[in-house]
Amino acid sequence: MEKKGKVSDDEAEAVVIGGMVLDINATPSIAANPRTTTPGKVVYTLGGVGRNVGECMSKLGAKPFMISALGFDMAGSLLLENWRSAGLSVTGIRRSQDIDTAVVCNIFDGVGELAAAVASVESIEKFLTAEWIQKFKSNICSAPVLMVDANLSPPALLASCRLAAECKTSVWFEPVSVTKSKRVASISKYITYTSPNEDELIAMANALSSEDKFSPIKIDSNNANFSIEKLFRNLKPPTWILLEKGIRVVIITLGGQGIFLCFKAINGVEKKDFTTNEPNSFSRKLYEAVNKSCPPNKILGSPKSKGNYYTAVHFPALSAAVVRLTGAGDCLVGGTIASICAGLDVMQSVAVGIAAAKGAVETAKNVPEGYELARIADDASIVYSEAKVVFCESKL
Repeated sequence: MEKKGKVSDDEAEAVVIGGMVLDINATPSIAANPRTTTPGKVVYTLGGVGRNVGECMSKLGAKPFMISALGFDMAGSLLLENWRSAGLSVTGIRRSQDIDTAVVCNIFDGVGELAAAVASVESIEKFLTAEWIQKFKSNICSAPVLMVDANLSPPALLASCRLAAECKTSVWFEPVSVTKSKRVASISKYITYTSPNEDELIAMANALSSEDKFSPIKIDSNNANFSIEKLFRNLKPPTWILLEKGIRVVIITLGGQGIFLCFKAINGVEKKDFTTNEPNSFSRKLYEAVNKSCPPNKILGSPKSKGNYYTAVHFPALSAAVVRLTGAGDCLVGGTIASICAGLDVMQSVAVGIAAAKGAVETAKNVPEGYELARIADDASIVYSEAKVVFCESKL
C-alpha cells in the first residue's frame, strides 16, 4: 500500500496526539504532616505526556506536529505560547472557550519521588475527538511515526490508529498509567511500539487476555538473588502476550534498572532514510554521531539472520544526579522517536532515549532546557556498549 496524502518533506515529521498539561509541583522542605500546611516550594511546570515527548523530540532536532486541545485560560495560554516560541506548529492544537485546560497537581517527597497527585484532564478526552484528529490525516500519512498517549478516549485512539494503518505509518502507544494502559485492548493490532513500565505491562497483558491472569511483579534490586535475567523471566509471559497480539516492539521501562527491548521480528520494522535529513540539521548530526559511537548490529547475542525470533535485549540505565524523576519516561520515548525519525535503528534509538532520560532526571523541569550532541552520543555509547541479549529464540 502506498503512502497517501503525502505532504512536502519539510512537513514529514512525527505526529504526537495527546495531552498538554500544566503541572503544579509541590515539594515540601520538611517531612509533611497530615491535616496542616507544610513549608516547601510550589512551581508551575509545562507537562502532559504527549507534550513532554514532543518537546524532548524538538530538543533533539525533530519538529513534531502536535494534535491536542487547550482552553483560553491561563494554563492554556502558557502551554500554547511555549510551544509556539519553540518554532513548532500550533495548527493541530484545538482551542475553545468551552475547554478547561488539563491541570495536574503533583506532591513530591523529599527525594523527588511522586507521593500523591490529583489530575483534572477530562478535557483531553472530551475535546480531542476522532473528528478533530481526522482533519490532520495528511500529517499522519506523511509521518514516520505517530505517537498516541492513552489520555485519548478509546474512540479517538482507534480513529488515530486506523488513519495510521491506512497509510502505513508506525504507531507508538504510550500507556500513561495503569488504568489508561488498558485502552490498548482495541488497538493492539495497529501498534508498532509501546513503552509500559512493569505495572502497565501487567495491566495491558490482562486487558489483552480478557482475564486477570497476571499479578504485579515486585522488583527488589537489593535482594541478593536479584538478577536482570531473573527479572526478565518474570516479565516474559505478559510481554509475550503483547507480542502475540500484534504489537511489534515492547520497551519495558525499569527505572534505575534500565529497560528491556522485546520484539518478535525486528527486521520488519522499517528505518527512515537518513539522507532526507537536512545536511547541517541537528537530526543529521545526531544520526552521524550516534551511528559512529553506536555501530549498528553490534549488540552481543543479537540474531544475525532474518526470521521470526523472540528477542529481549537489556539496556542499563545511566548513573545520574537525580533532581526529579517525573519526566524521565517521557524523554526516553521522545529521545527514541526522534532518533528513529533521524534514521537510526531501534537499538541505537533506545540508547539515545536512555541518554535523553538521564538529562530529564537531572533537572527540575519535565524536559531539559537543551541537549548537547556530544554528551548524548557519549552517553548513548555507554548504554549501547553495555546492552546484552537476555533471551533469543527462533519461532518456526
